[in-house]
Amino acid sequence: MEYYLQVLIGGLVLIAVTVPLSDNYKQIKVKNIFFAILMMFVFAFILLNDFVNNFFEALSNGVAKLSSATAEGTSFLFGSLFEAHPYIFALNVLPLIIVMSCISALLWHWRVLPLIIKGLSYVCERLFNLGGPVSFGAAANVFVGQVEAPLFVRPYLKTMSNKELLILMTAGMATVSGSVMIALAGQLENQFEGLNVVQHFLTASILSVPAAIMYAEIMSPSADITHNLKSSEEKNIYQGSMDAITRGTRDGLGIAVNVAAIVLAVLALVSIVDGFLSIFGDISLQKILGYIFAPICWLMGVPWNESANAAELLGIKLATNEFVAYIQFGSLDPEYFTERTKVILLYALCGFANFSSVGILISGIGAMAPERRIDLIKVSGKALIGATLASCMSGLVAGIFV
Repeated sequence: MEYYLQVLIGGLVLIAVTVPLSDNYKQIKVKNIFFAILMMFVFAFILLNDFVNNFFEALSNGVAKLSSATAEGTSFLFGSLFEAHPYIFALNVLPLIIVMSCISALLWHWRVLPLIIKGLSYVCERLFNLGGPVSFGAAANVFVGQVEAPLFVRPYLKTMSNKELLILMTAGMATVSGSVMIALAGQLENQFEGLNVVQHFLTASILSVPAAIMYAEIMSPSADITHNLKSSEEKNIYQGSMDAITRGTRDGLGIAVNVAAIVLAVLALVSIVDGFLSIFGDISLQKILGYIFAPICWLMGVPWNESANAAELLGIKLATNEFVAYIQFGSLDPEYFTERTKVILLYALCGFANFSSVGILISGIGAMAPERRIDLIKVSGKALIGATLASCMSGLVAGIFV
């Protein structure tokens, strides 16, 4: 009972903290907040229930085979270097991103992903009274990256309201793409014995979409929406299967290089900052961020005695990125956190919400619609806050089902 009271208070506070950031708090629709929370619980109940275990077991086996197949290709390229070392980040994680990006492009060309995305966007349209383009763009973030998703609604970007741009950016940073999702799952194999990590990563991204829309609705509750997405305008961006393979591989390479560069630079910067802070005693960036995020972890349902340590991971994710946070998480002793705390953290860390992502989104969407660059900058701060809290809300909901 004490835990449920804790998450009830936590849920209310996590929603209430964004009300002061609202453009017009009097226009906030309580109905939209209710539908978002209801949608999260319904999705969590369905996706975390035993009757879908067979599907996710098959999906997990498919991921294992995908990892094995990727290892074959990596072994061919790097030979004894790959075989002699059981785990090197650049050789184990980055090739998987490239292969998964290629497969995602194929699934898009074969109309598998658009069908799933349209189903999710239809629900968002009806529940939140959103336009077709922004619903489709937000839902697409479950499977593709934060910059790739807006590409599918590119013709509408120049006419979208600031509220819709906020929804797109918030959903983009509250989720992770399919290719990155699979790579991240491999970081936590030692943490969750007997738990289908892929199932939880996919559920986390899906739960974060309604949560992201909810926070965007609170902070920008205007009624401006773009006209519905017409089927005739949903063009296939690939000219054929071979084009999907080559372009998907090229895009995956770009993502992999970007991930590698950011991880390298960020870890170096964190080390420099920690070295500077050590002058003042036993202080580190992790500890400082831990104190800041500890109350948020408690609000998600983490016991107070674990909140400071859990908060360090949230702080690492915000200051650096999700890869660095999950690498740190995966390196911990499996007994370091209780099972519920580990599940909550898995969900809370699942998103692109960090400072570098803000720049990536502004430059990415800004390149598609240069005239909206100033508007993107205006809503970017709210998008980062909303995306961070959306992942936290997903963690809160997931913890209830543990």
